[in-house]
Amino acid sequence: MARPTQPTFADNAGTSLRSIVVSGIERQHDDRDRDPEVSAPAQRRGLDQSAPHVEVDAGDREHHDRSVGGTRYAGDMAVASTTPNGQVMLYDGVCGLCAKSVRWILRHERDHAIKFAPLQGETAAALRAKHPEIPEQLSTVVYIDGDRVHLRSKAFLYMTKHLHGPWRWLYAVRWWPAFLGDIGYRIVAAVRYRMFGKSDTCELPSPEHRARFLP
Repeated sequence: MARPTQPTFADNAGTSLRSIVVSGIERQHDDRDRDPEVSAPAQRRGLDQSAPHVEVDAGDREHHDRSVGGTRYAGDMAVASTTPNGQVMLYDGVCGLCAKSVRWILRHERDHAIKFAPLQGETAAALRAKHPEIPEQLSTVVYIDGDRVHLRSKAFLYMTKHLHGPWRWLYAVRWWPAFLGDIGYRIVAAVRYRMFGKSDTCELPSPEHRARFLP
């Protein structure tokens, strides 16, 4: 009859290792049952919590969605920030006649309400986005009063309400047909560079008027 074999050291070590593994698995299941904070997806991942979940609010998500390479597109805000309120006159910034006209208005104005900006500048670009009727031609003087845009001869007629008399009386004939007034305007605009010159630099306004000149 065969003698029963005694368990070897390797058999005892294997049994102990299996017992440790089984005990560890049972404790892990017990911890899951007791911890309500552990979600089912986390249990399926084997309780791998090494990558924390981060909540992103709506503002941050919008910032991320509108960003490219860390730079946010702010074109819609740029228009609002560079669009002035009130009365604005746009003129050719390199025209000698236009510069003289602006200085004439500053000498004869009565309420200091008009702001000035060159047609080549960013203020004019922002206003064009808001008022598509403003043309790209530098020969067109533009007067903006709130939401109303006046061009060429009409710009001067509507602007005269800010002047002292007798120039202010021209405001009474603002209903004069634009095509009649624009005939003389277009003739002068066509020869303005030849008669009054052209400058690549803008004259620096006085300190009292500087805040009314927009880029």
